[in-house]
Amino acid sequence: MDSRSDPVERGDDGDRDLYDVATWEERTSLDGLAVALYWLLTRSAKALLVLLAGVILLSIFASFGVGLIFDPAVAALVALSAIPAFGLAAYVYVSDVTTGEPLSLLVATFLLSVLTATFAAVLNGFARPLFEPLGFLGLVLFFFVVVGPIEETVKLLAVRLYAYTDERFDAVIDGAVYGAIAGLGFAVIENLLYIARSVDIADLSFGLAALGAGDGIAALRALAGPGHVVYSAFAGYYLGLAKFNPENRGPIVIKGLVIAATIHALYNTLVGPATVVLSSVSGLPQVPALFVFVVVFQGFFGYLLVRKLRRYRDAYLATRGERTSGATGDGRGPEATPERDEFEK
Repeated sequence: MDSRSDPVERGDDGDRDLYDVATWEERTSLDGLAVALYWLLTRSAKALLVLLAGVILLSIFASFGVGLIFDPAVAALVALSAIPAFGLAAYVYVSDVTTGEPLSLLVATFLLSVLTATFAAVLNGFARPLFEPLGFLGLVLFFFVVVGPIEETVKLLAVRLYAYTDERFDAVIDGAVYGAIAGLGFAVIENLLYIARSVDIADLSFGLAALGAGDGIAALRALAGPGHVVYSAFAGYYLGLAKFNPENRGPIVIKGLVIAATIHALYNTLVGPATVVLSSVSGLPQVPALFVFVVVFQGFFGYLLVRKLRRYRDAYLATRGERTSGATGDGRGPEATPERDEFEK
């Protein structure tokens, strides 16, 4: 018995018109008006959300000076800091064995993530003073209760606002791709804000030496960027899983956010103490010790992400092989192999 339908609909033999009784469809002018108003309200809500994010972003830019934001030297520094995150996002993109994702959706997701990141900036800034009196314990709570959940939610929001509703979002793994792109967008705007706060433009020059500007802020942000891609790729994967399992959509989305937020908060909590301990034990300077920690930490969770993507790839190729074998009508048809399936894609 289908619990999602009314008892009248379940018991009907198909001879009755149940419109406006137990079923509904657009028939009358009033129905059409209701459909149009619903469309307008939902689209308006999204538009207002994006508009609000844009206003916040402009106000943040204004606090640094708009000229600083568009300075070519700053742009170059941000680009250098984003290279590792871009490389990881590109890897997630090419790991999608289904249909390729359109550039329009990728760009839209990136830009929306830049905008929605402003919500995290405002909320984090508002909440942090509430935890500071608690010392290190308060900082840990801040990371796990505020920073991790909020930042991963706003990145997932960037996917949910547009790409998720598009019919070209047609596979679970697409969620990981768009999640990774959202992580890249978040990393870029975060790097820009850190660099704008820390770098003296008068002393900035082009080239690899720029990585040392502002006490090496670009190099440090380059280390942090890939983490955003990893976290949101996990959350995005589960958003994709939720899209194709609507009966359990809520718990699936929450699971992805919990995974992403926990890894994120764990990184924020450990990066400082672990770097100090590693530097003391090994004798390494602080920056090399930080590099070692980041590579180990992000490498481990990046490996788990790669395993998840490969598991999907293996299942996809295996199920395609089964369909190909079944289409021959006997067991002697051409055997489907991963190489053949990849060629046919």
